[in-house]
Amino acid sequence: MRLKPGRPDLQRYAARFDVPASEEPEHGPARPGARPTITFAGVSTLLIDDGETALLTDGYFSRPGLLRVGLGRVAPNPRRIDAALGRLGVNRLAVVAPVHTHIDHALDSAVVAQRTGAVLAGGASAAYVGLGGGLPQDRLHQVEPGRPQSWGAFTLTWVESAHCPPDRFPGAITAPVVPPARATAYRCGEAWSLLVAHARGRTALVQGSAGFVPGALAGHRAEVAYLGVGQLGVQPESYLEDYWTETVRAVGARRVVLTHWDDFFRSLEHPLRALPYAGDDLHVTMAALGRLAAEDGVALHLPTAFRREDPWADLPSD
Repeated sequence: MRLKPGRPDLQRYAARFDVPASEEPEHGPARPGARPTITFAGVSTLLIDDGETALLTDGYFSRPGLLRVGLGRVAPNPRRIDAALGRLGVNRLAVVAPVHTHIDHALDSAVVAQRTGAVLAGGASAAYVGLGGGLPQDRLHQVEPGRPQSWGAFTLTWVESAHCPPDRFPGAITAPVVPPARATAYRCGEAWSLLVAHARGRTALVQGSAGFVPGALAGHRAEVAYLGVGQLGVQPESYLEDYWTETVRAVGARRVVLTHWDDFFRSLEHPLRALPYAGDDLHVTMAALGRLAAEDGVALHLPTAFRREDPWADLPSD
C-alpha cells in the first residue's frame, strides 16, 4: 500500500479555532479569583488556571525531531521548556499530570515540575519518569484511580483509560528513566482520563489519548471535553463513533475541544501544523466528529496555541 504524501491543511478548519477567549489578560498570570481558563500548548499540554492555582497536563515542550526520536536518544531541552513556560506566563504550578508516559507527554514532566515547584502526579510509570529526572520522593504523587484529589479550588480525578491503537511502546515503566534515553524507554504506562472540577461549578474531561475503556466514564459528568485525536483518523469509522460515545456522550459534554492533532516533532517556535498522512488523517477525524457533534448538538472546536481561553463561556451553569 502506497503512503499518501503531505499533511492536512489546517486552513480548511480556520472557523473551528473559535474557543471563546478568556476575559483575563492574554499574557502573564491570571488574576486571583478569576474564572478558570485553559491554555493549549500543543499535543495534550493544557494549562488550567484560576489565578490562584495552576495545573498542567503533560508539559511537553522539547519536541525533538523525528530523526532523533527514531534513531537517537532524547532528553528535555531546557531552553525550549523555559521559552514555553514564559509564553504561558507560568512560574508556579501545583501539579504536573502526564496523561500517559510516552515521550510526547512525559519527556519534560520532571523538569517542568522542578522549575515550577509542582508535584508530578500519575501512576507508577510517571513516578519512575520523575525519579529519573531528579525529582525527590516528596514531589511524586501516585494517584489512586477514581479517588478525587484537591489542589486549591480544583479537584482532579484520574480514571483508568487506554491508549489509541496502535500503542507503539506499550507496557509499564518499571525503573527510573534517566535522560538522555531511547524513546522506547518511555513506555505508555498508565493511561488516564482526567476529570477536572472547580469550586465555581465548572467541569472538564481531559482525554489525552484517543483510547478508552468501555464504561469507565459512566456516572461522571463534564461540561467540556478536551479530546485527544492523535491516530484517530486511521481507525475504522465504528471506532470513532465508539470513542465519541465513551467520552463525550458518557460525560454529557456540551463543548468539545480537539487536541493531539499537531505534529509533535516540530518546535513550538514555529506555527503548529497537522500530523502527516503517514501517521494520521485529520480530515477523516474532522468529518466524523463534525457529524457526531452536529447530531448531538455539541459545539466542536480546535484550540489556539498559547491563547488563554474560556471553554465554559456561554455554557449555562449546572
